[in-house]
Amino acid sequence: MFTEYIDFSQPTFYYIIAHIFFNPLFWNTVARAEYRSHILTKLAGGNAYYGCYALAVTIFSIGITRDALYALALGNQPTFAPLETPLVQGIAVVLYAVGATLVLTSMYALGVTGTYLGDYFGILMDARVTGFPFNVCENPMYVGSTLNFLATALWHASPAGLLLTVIVYVVYLVALEFEGPFTTMIYAKKNEKKE
Repeated sequence: MFTEYIDFSQPTFYYIIAHIFFNPLFWNTVARAEYRSHILTKLAGGNAYYGCYALAVTIFSIGITRDALYALALGNQPTFAPLETPLVQGIAVVLYAVGATLVLTSMYALGVTGTYLGDYFGILMDARVTGFPFNVCENPMYVGSTLNFLATALWHASPAGLLLTVIVYVVYLVALEFEGPFTTMIYAKKNEKKE
């Protein structure tokens, strides 16, 4: 019964799952390598900002690729008729708007280096950002991105998209378990040097 709503024979379904897992694994692995060995800074001629910008372009690009593959995967999946209503479409639009707002305002508040792991390059912010959207939720970029996946799944009336959204959410939760403590440690070391 479940297989009539999700086509597990579609290769694009597995490609997007692989991409969902790959992206945070990639940026966490590369950022930690940068923190420990300054490999990207060295490749950028000793300029941490250039190294961070190169990583930013890479992360942004693989994010675009993931989103395009997600749309392609949903196009190859069956739809679920009860989701094909104007109400669900309206909910999808609202969720997408909220998700995009969280992501874009996070990027604006953090800047390029704050958004794209500049702290691993030694490019540290003076203080923790506590204004919007960080006063709404602790991890607005991940929440916003998850909402965008959910909105797209609803827009396409796709049970496969709903399952993929759950996978995205779980992968982000796991990524935060690695990122949060590591970032806290980086800033704790910064504060130790001040004292």
